[in-house]
Amino acid sequence: MQNTQFKDIQFSLGNDEAGKQIEAALLTSLSNDLPQSTNVSFVLTAKNLAGELIGGLTASTSYGWFLVKVVWVKDDFRGCGIGRALMDKAEEKARNSECHSLWLDTSNPEAKRFYDSLGFTVFGELHNKPDQYPPEHSRWFMKKELESFSHSAI
Repeated sequence: MQNTQFKDIQFSLGNDEAGKQIEAALLTSLSNDLPQSTNVSFVLTAKNLAGELIGGLTASTSYGWFLVKVVWVKDDFRGCGIGRALMDKAEEKARNSECHSLWLDTSNPEAKRFYDSLGFTVFGELHNKPDQYPPEHSRWFMKKELESFSHSAI
């Protein structure tokens, strides 16, 4: 469509349902144009004996990469190994999904140190200048190759 006038187009903010439709349309378009691998989304949860959610992780796979989207541990349970256990389970899921590497991003320096300790390395950084808000803020993009991964022919 080459009409640059946008006479018959309305632009507006959408909702979660519109976001899902947009993502599905993009994935369909990509699958028509590029070789695909299995794309899977999933959620890991950590609950105490009372069934209370105390931590969790959301992730998805794409093109052999395992994207860790969100990792959260309730404040009272930080430093107890729950985050490490969630990440260990994520690595296991990545291997089982035939992913060769994991990646994530964080803007929390404490979380960056945590991911550093798990063997993640920075492959990109967005850094605010002193006159930008928030000043000196960084967002790190990190990756980790999985050891002993071998792709089996299908």
